[in-house]
Amino acid sequence: MKIGIRKEDKSLWERRVPFVPSDLKALRDKGLDIAVQSSPARAITDDEFRAEGIPVQDDLADRDLIFGIKEVPKEAFLEGRVYVFFAHVIKGQPYNMPMLKTMMEKKITLIDYERVVDEKNRRLIFFGRHAGLAGMVNSLWSLGQRLAMEGIITPFAELRQARDYRDLDDIRAHISSVGEKVRAGGIPAAVHPLIVGITGYGNVSAGAQEILDILPVVEIAPGDVKKIAGDIMLPRDRIYKVVFKESDCVRPRDPGAAFDLQEYYRRGKETYENDFDRFLDHLTLLVNCVYWDDRYPRLVTLEAVRRLWGDGKQPGLRVIGDISCDPEGSIECTVDATDPGDPVYVYLPETGRTVTGFIGHGPVVMAVDILPTEIPRESSAYFSGVLRGMVDALAGADYTAPFATLALPPELKRAVILHQGRLTPAYAYIQKFLQALQGR
Repeated sequence: MKIGIRKEDKSLWERRVPFVPSDLKALRDKGLDIAVQSSPARAITDDEFRAEGIPVQDDLADRDLIFGIKEVPKEAFLEGRVYVFFAHVIKGQPYNMPMLKTMMEKKITLIDYERVVDEKNRRLIFFGRHAGLAGMVNSLWSLGQRLAMEGIITPFAELRQARDYRDLDDIRAHISSVGEKVRAGGIPAAVHPLIVGITGYGNVSAGAQEILDILPVVEIAPGDVKKIAGDIMLPRDRIYKVVFKESDCVRPRDPGAAFDLQEYYRRGKETYENDFDRFLDHLTLLVNCVYWDDRYPRLVTLEAVRRLWGDGKQPGLRVIGDISCDPEGSIECTVDATDPGDPVYVYLPETGRTVTGFIGHGPVVMAVDILPTEIPRESSAYFSGVLRGMVDALAGADYTAPFATLALPPELKRAVILHQGRLTPAYAYIQKFLQALQGR
């Protein structure tokens, strides 16, 4: 099959590529026919691809198997092709149902990176760590800006948004410098002890902690959060980190029952309820790194936000870095996703509205939904290194065969959402979301 790498056109801020030039060269050297669509926006330029002998062309009309990163505009789909990208349709996301409908009409085969999973349903290709890296940088930057607006100057005020650094090494060097200033001058009394809460312990959380741990950090247990938050005599030359697991965030509805992780995964809010509110009063920055869908209780509800900021109160919590970015999801006051050009807003609990920036009586919400693109070269290189190993199987398959006999490795076949324009059996449930779209 002729392989094409499409330009990204969902957002002007999207600068990633699914393959870096060196990996494409290695694939071409094996005999694969590959071309890249020209783009002025990529972090990796057209000339860098050409330097590795990769053809660059204006369109992909002659290509059969087309790779991208984000969703494709409806009008850009080529009929009958095989597309591989992050489709964001498996939850029946309303904003992408029109795209999916168009793909069905054009008899397209869709392979979704998000569903490339092993036999235990573990994702095999992702940008999670890089989302965590960029997300923590942006969260600390947001905290510094919010506190500065309140007249509380901290070393975090000199941080920049992740996209404004040269690369990851530049980020690490500056964070290290900020850490030295925390050690030397301490955290202002007005926000001491400063506690950063992180939900989750997967790849996203690992990336976020990788950045945070450059600072002078003391890790504390969830059970110690209240005690630490109330002890103003603690040394000010450090910040405190707490990582929350599922058992910290929810409790069984039956007061006599013990927490059971597998039961929680199976039954969710049917048998468990929110227990995270008890921590919110004591955190300064909350960084959300967990997968969520509506089977589970929310972490931060609108009711909790109204309680914290009601009657003119100013809680310790200033910023929510919602790296997971599920609008109206686990963090209910994440009402919209943002982009790198306009990354934060303040949620105003009295009115339920938002205002851009850092000023307002409510939490600052950082909810950029394409965080890895703020460190585009590093995130692209990692992703490309994993995806490269899957290309032979994807390019060698006969997509004219019925789905039942489509010869793909199991981890890739699990990711086929559409085959020749039809939902595959594992994703037939999405039809109800398409019907809901048509009924509106």
